Amino acid sequence: MDITEVAKVSGLPASTLRFYEEKGLIQSIGRNGLRRLFNANVIERLTLISLGRNAGFSLDEIGDMFRSEGPDINRTLLLAKADELDSKIKELTAMRDGLRHAAACNAPNHFECPKFLRLLRVAGKNRVRQGNKLKESKAKHT
Repeated sequence: MDITEVAKVSGLPASTLRFYEEKGLIQSIGRNGLRRLFNANVIERLTLISLGRNAGFSLDEIGDMFRSEGPDINRTLLLAKADELDSKIKELTAMRDGLRHAAACNAPNHFECPKFLRLLRVAGKNRVRQGNKLKESKAKHT
């Protein structure tokens, strides 16, 4: 398959495919003129990359799971990511419930509503946690 076909089937722009190739996530098998050529199994690999990205894995984490003979899934990392998703689901569920309550709350001022104030505390904790994660990520890459 040439890069245009892969882009069409995968829904990814050719620039993303070239970037993934530069990062070693996919490999072309040659060229037809200026166009890169790929094995048909590149679609499976792109699907796995997409799944990993949707689950919150970085491209480097995904790349570490690829071997020439096939994926080598890091089960410990999968379990850790599943735990992160469980935590995020819990936070989002609490936020959704708080927003619904705030929309229907009869308090004259939302700052007088205990449930709304709990929502604010949760949002504040998430902002602090995200700031800490960003700092950790920057420190890791320097």
